[in-house]
Amino acid sequence: MDDVELKKRTKLLGLRVLKLITALPQTTGGQVIAKQIVRSATSVGANYRAACRGRSKAEFVSKLQIVIEEADETCYWLELIIEGDLLPAAKVEPLLDEANQITAIMVASRKSATRN
Repeated sequence: MDDVELKKRTKLLGLRVLKLITALPQTTGGQVIAKQIVRSATSVGANYRAACRGRSKAEFVSKLQIVIEEADETCYWLELIIEGDLLPAAKVEPLLDEANQITAIMVASRKSATRN
């Protein structure tokens, strides 16, 4: 998978989360999770783009670490939505799967970049 495809996938993750949060309950908990997950999910794509523009291998690896952290945090919030019964699991699980896949891809990319 190339960087163009990953840029699309990471942006789509953010867009899908933006749509998902409109279905969250308008409770204090729902609002807190909505704010947190929007921040982390949109940060995945933004930081991946920044990583691709890195001026050095060290900068690329550093930015990629931020992408990994934000993608993993997004997984955490999605898990809370499911386990807290805020939305039906069937609606959230495909997004959680994508966030987990992006996290795994970024971890592999970081390992590869660190080795080379």
